Amino acid sequence: MTDSNDAPRGPKHESNTVVLDAKGLRALAHPVRVQLVGLLRKFGPSTATRLAERLGVNSGTASYHLRQLGDAGFVEEDTERGNARERWWRAVHQSTWFREPDLAEREPEAALAYLQSVAAAYTLRTQRALSELQTMPGRWRGTFDISDWSLRLTPEETVNLREELYTLLARYRSDTPETAAEAPEGAQRVSLISQILPELDVPDTPGADTSDEIGDDGDPAPERRRGTETS
Repeated sequence: MTDSNDAPRGPKHESNTVVLDAKGLRALAHPVRVQLVGLLRKFGPSTATRLAERLGVNSGTASYHLRQLGDAGFVEEDTERGNARERWWRAVHQSTWFREPDLAEREPEAALAYLQSVAAAYTLRTQRALSELQTMPGRWRGTFDISDWSLRLTPEETVNLREELYTLLARYRSDTPETAAEAPEGAQRVSLISQILPELDVPDTPGADTSDEIGDDGDPAPERRRGTETS
C-alpha cells in the first residue's frame, strides 16, 4: 500500500496497479470480492461456477459479486472465452494499492471491512501453504519461513523501514503472465506477506511491570515478551 500522492513501489508496481478511491474501496469491502479478485489474478480468467467451487459458495453468489466488481472496474468479461451459456471473467489489474489516511477517515467502515478481508485472505493462504508443507518438494520445503521481529521505532523510522522493504522487493521478479513466460526454469510463485503492525499497548519503558493490567475480556493481560513472538 502507498500514500495517495506516491507511485506504488515494489516488484513492477508502477504499472498494472489500481489505486483505491472511495468507490473502489466500498466495492472491495466484502471478503468474497477480495477473494474473487485474488483468484482471477492468480489463476487467470475463469467462470462464476468455477470460482464458486474454489470459494465454497454458490454460483449465484459468485455471479453477483463479479458483476459488482465489474461495475467498479476490478474485473471485466473475457469475451474471447465466453459464450451464450457461460460468461468468463478476468482481472483488470494485478495488484491493489491502498494507504490513503484521508480516504480511510472518510470511509472508516469500508476501510476496516476491506483490511479485515485482506487479513483473512492472508491467513487462509498461510494455512493452505502449511497444510501442503509436508508434500512440497524438498528443495521448496527448505525455503518456507514464518518469522516476526519486535522493533522499537519512531513513526519516521517505521516509514523508512517500509520504504527499504519496497526497494528490496523491487529487485525481484513479480508474478505476472509476462514475467511467468520469461522466468528461468524452476521458478514458481512465491508469496511474501509483509505486515507492519504498531503495538501501542506495550509500555514505553521496556521491562515495565504489566502484571496488574487487565485485558479487554476482564482477564489479566497476557505476558509481554521480548524477542521473537511465536503465538
